[in-house]
Amino acid sequence: MRNSLPERRQERGWSQQRLADELGVSRQTVISIEKGRFDPSLPVAFRLAAVFECRIEELFSPE
Repeated sequence: MRNSLPERRQERGWSQQRLADELGVSRQTVISIEKGRFDPSLPVAFRLAAVFECRIEELFSPE
């Protein structure tokens, strides 16, 4: 699954650690999601959408 997390995060000037802190997850989790190593759990996906003020579908798309 593709995602737009790195671009959205950089638009805000946030580090991966800052995003991790906002989500309540580790920096390694953010790195793994951004690189597509694994898909986020549903609760994390909802928190991502809330942080970026958008719908989950705007963050993630099937490859």
